[in-house]
This record gives sequence, structure tokens and C-alpha cells, in this order.
Amino acid sequence: MADILLVEDNPDDAELALQALRRNDLKTEVFVAKDGQGALDYLFSAASVTGTSPHNLPLLILLDLNLPYIGGLDVLKKIRSSEITRHVPVVILTTSDDEYAIRSAYELGANSLIKKSTDFDQFVQAMRQINDYWLGFNIAKEHDKVFV
Repeated sequence: MADILLVEDNPDDAELALQALRRNDLKTEVFVAKDGQGALDYLFSAASVTGTSPHNLPLLILLDLNLPYIGGLDVLKKIRSSEITRHVPVVILTTSDDEYAIRSAYELGANSLIKKSTDFDQFVQAMRQINDYWLGFNIAKEHDKVFV
């Protein structure tokens, strides 16, 4: 199972995120889902095959809001409504300034929202900070047990 699930329908944005992670020399395995359905299939088929162990889920989900078929807010709602995935940190990466979408994402349980920068160096720095915090400093929650 990958360390990060990146849910991004725009191939250019997905490649930028992967380049930013590589530029930071992060040894993070990333799985890219190209839409909301792909993300849900990845999360829930992996969970059912592995017996729902949180150790077999990604450590972090980077989720775009504007996705085809099943939108980012609906994906987030399904992630948070499942006992299996509700504790996986979800960071929204968005270009949107839509206050309703931002408020809705937090109300649905997003851990953080990050504005996608058009400046690549700033985006590289943001990806490093996301990785450092969520996969380094943060202590993840596995149901009622703490694990690192």
C-alpha cells in the first residue's frame, strides 16, 4: 500500500505533485487516483482485501476538490463515514477560493486545506511541509490505539 494516495484528475497537477515530492528527495510511495471513484475503489478494495487493518491504508490522502464523476467533497464524506478510513488524514489541495466548498470540506472532516500555488518552488515547499508534518511529526490514530 502506498504512503500517500493522491487524488487528482488533472495529469499536469498530478505530475507537479509527484515532481515536488521527488524534488524534496522524499522516499514516499504515492498512488495516483484519477477520479473520486478510483480513490474509493483503491481505499475500500484494499481495506476489504487486507482485513481493514489501518496499517494497510495510506498514511495520508491528498485530495483535489474538483473531480469528475464523484467530487472531492463526496469522496471526503465517504472516507469519514467509514469506520475503516475515517482516521486517515485528508489534506485538500485546491485552487478554489469558494468559501462554501472550503467550509464544507472542514465540516466533513478535512484535516487541512492547502491552496495550490502556481509558483513551483512554493508548491515544492508546501509538499515538503505536508510530508514532514503528516508523515513525520504527526502521531496517527488507529481506532483507539496510537501508532507511528
